[in-house]
Amino acid sequence: MKIRPLHDRVVIKRLEETTKTAGGIIIPDTAKEKPSEGIVEAVGNGLHTEDGKIVPMSVKPGDKVLFGKWSGTEAKIDGTTYLIMKESEILGVIE
Repeated sequence: MKIRPLHDRVVIKRLEETTKTAGGIIIPDTAKEKPSEGIVEAVGNGLHTEDGKIVPMSVKPGDKVLFGKWSGTEAKIDGTTYLIMKESEILGVIE
């Protein structure tokens, strides 16, 4: 990947949505919702405060995160679709 996010932004690759329910019913593409989980691919340096200090990021590349359904901006890089969002839009890290 050839992108480095700035400040408190994070680049996330969405996880693929499952195509079957627990009961074995196959979900068609038109009924699927976009997944709200992803893997952090890259992070910025951190948030710059008014007095010039940098607050370090809480997430790191490789973390599995949960984010809001409408969070971030989609960007296609090298044929792959990523989400770019601020760290504050991430709801939590899945462990």
